[in-house]
Amino acid sequence: MLNDAPNSTVLLENALKIGLYQKLVAQLEKDFTLANVSVNLGVGMLPEDLNTSLHEKIYVLLMEQFAAYLNLLYVVDVPESAFKEINATDVVEVAEHVSFLILKRELQKVWLKEKYSA
Repeated sequence: MLNDAPNSTVLLENALKIGLYQKLVAQLEKDFTLANVSVNLGVGMLPEDLNTSLHEKIYVLLMEQFAAYLNLLYVVDVPESAFKEINATDVVEVAEHVSFLILKRELQKVWLKEKYSA
């Protein structure tokens, strides 16, 4: 269920279905804070709004704060091999793909914590 999502929307719907959406938002906020990147995500934020906010934030980081963008990717621990698979020429598309990779990795973290904490 975690690795079969083709895009961010489906991934967030899956997080809702398995009851990990709120923890996903909390993990995103935690990692953004650790990377010293300000982001305004609320626990009550709808999945569509979360997806849009994350995409916009990644776009801004790519265009204006590349060092902070790299630091965020390090903190989130997105695999480098995943970036090599991105076939986009437009910065907007790259930001969309990177947002998906971040959501995917963060959901994986939350799922693993949930599975092995009990």
